[in-house]
Amino acid sequence: MRRKVTRGLQAALATSAVGAAMVVALPMTQASAATGGVTGYATQNGGTTGGAGGQTVRATTGTAIHAALCGRASSSTPIIIQVEGTINHGNTTKVSGSSCNTADGVIELKQISNVTIVGVGGGAVFDQLGIHIRDSSNIIVQNVTVKNVKKSGSPTSNGGDAIGMESGVHNVWIDHNTLFASGGEDEGYDSLIDMKAGTNYVTVSYNTLRNSGRGGLIGSSDSDLANGPVTFHHNLYENIDSRTPLLRGATAHIYNNYYVGLTKSGINPRAGGKAKVDNNYFKNSVDVLGTFYTDLMGSWQVSGNIFDNVTWTAEGTENHPAGPDPTSNTSISIPYAYSLDPASCVPSVVTATAGAGTGLQVSNGSCTPTSPTGGPTSPPPSSPGPTPTQSQPSGTNLSIGAGADGSSKASGTSYGNVIDGNVSTSWSPNGPTGSISVKWSSAQTVARINIREASGSSIGSWQVLNGDTGAVLKTGSGGGVISFTATLLKKVTFTITGSSGTPKIAEFETYAG
Repeated sequence: MRRKVTRGLQAALATSAVGAAMVVALPMTQASAATGGVTGYATQNGGTTGGAGGQTVRATTGTAIHAALCGRASSSTPIIIQVEGTINHGNTTKVSGSSCNTADGVIELKQISNVTIVGVGGGAVFDQLGIHIRDSSNIIVQNVTVKNVKKSGSPTSNGGDAIGMESGVHNVWIDHNTLFASGGEDEGYDSLIDMKAGTNYVTVSYNTLRNSGRGGLIGSSDSDLANGPVTFHHNLYENIDSRTPLLRGATAHIYNNYYVGLTKSGINPRAGGKAKVDNNYFKNSVDVLGTFYTDLMGSWQVSGNIFDNVTWTAEGTENHPAGPDPTSNTSISIPYAYSLDPASCVPSVVTATAGAGTGLQVSNGSCTPTSPTGGPTSPPPSSPGPTPTQSQPSGTNLSIGAGADGSSKASGTSYGNVIDGNVSTSWSPNGPTGSISVKWSSAQTVARINIREASGSSIGSWQVLNGDTGAVLKTGSGGGVISFTATLLKKVTFTITGSSGTPKIAEFETYAG
C-alpha cells in the first residue's frame, strides 16, 4: 500500500537530521565484536559467525569490497572486510571472479557465505548505496552507516532499501548500524531493512533506524510467508511512519527496543505473522502494535512494555490495534537464552548503545552499557591486510630486465622506476587509485611479489591480477611481500583500489617462489 510520509516526519527531519549527521561523524575506536557475540535467532540453525577465522582485508571503496569478495579462494572462504571512509556510486563498480557475483552501484553479497563487513577507524558510510544480500548465508554487517538509498530519482540503489535480504538467505546478523533516509516513498525512498523470499534466522540488534516512511518488512506480499524467525532487540526506531516491522506470516521476537515518533503504525503482524513483544518502550507514537491495512490477522504475545503517550485508533475493517490495553492472543516459545532489561531503562541504554560509532557497546542485562569483550567478529587490533610483510624475499627478482606499464601516472614519475632496482625513484598513479604492471616477452612463473613503498606512500586496498587473463590472484591492503598460488603468466598487475593519500611504489619486485 502506497503511503505518504506524514507531516510529523517531514517536520522532524530538520532537527533529527542534525542528530543523524552527528552519528555519522562520531569518531570510533577499532571495532570488535559485542560482548557475548551474536544473539537471538541468528544463533540457531548452526549459528552465525560471518568471516571469523578468515583473512582480514581493509577496504575504502565499494570496488575494494567487491574485489575482496572476488579474491577469495571460493565463494565460501571466510573473510572479514574492514571498511573505512565513504562508499558511494562513484567508487563502487562490478568486479568479476569465480567467488563472487557483484554489480555496479550496490554492495552485492550474492551467492556467497561466511562474510563479515565491519566499519572501523573513522567510520564507514554507505552514501545513497544499499547493501543487497541474496542467496547467501552466514553474513554479518556491523558498525556501518547506510543513508538515503533511493528507489526513484537519482542515483538509485538496491530498490531503495538500506539493507535488503531475499531469496534463500539465512543466518544473518545486522548489528550496531545506523540506517536512515530523508523521507518516504514520495521522496524516492523505500525501506531500511527488508527480508523476503525465504530469509530465515536473522538477528537485528543495537541499530538506529530513523527518518523513513518504512522501517522494514518480513515478507513482501501476503503470499510470501516462508520468512523468519527474526529477533529485534535494543534497536532505536525514530521518526518512522510504519513497519517496525511488518510481519507477513513470520515469527519475530521483539524486545528491549525504543520506539519514538511512530506516526502511522508500528509492529504489524498480519497474514498469520506472530510477534513476541517484551519490555519495549513506546513513546509519542500511534498504533504501535496490531494488524493494520488488512483483515488478514496476525497475533502477539506481550509483557513488560511501557506505552508513554501512545495514541490508539478505533477498531475497523482493516484496522485492528492491540491497544489501548494490549493483551496477548497467542503464545510463542523462544529457543535461545536471553536477558531482558526493564522497560523503564530502555530509552537510556538503547540511546547509549544503538547505532554505528557507539563503540559496539551493549547492555549487560541490568541497564548498564558495557564495552565489547571480543567474539567471533573481532578483527585484529591493527587492522592489517592479508599478510604482507616488509622483509626482503630471497631468490631472483624477475622484474629486473622486464618491462612495465600501467594506468595514468603522476607528473615526475615513470613506470620504469618500479623495475630499475633503485628505491630512490618511484611511480605514482594520477590520483588515489591506479595500476602498475610488470611484463615479459615469454611466460614466467610468479608466486610472490614485493611492493616496496617510497617514503610518504599510503597504499590502501589492492588486487594482484593475472595480467593475461584478468583473474584476481590476491586482495589486501598495504605494501610488502604478497604470496599467492604460483601462476604462469606474461604480465602481473598490481591494482590500487583505495588509498587515503598518494600511493608511491619504489619497486615492484617479482619472484618465482
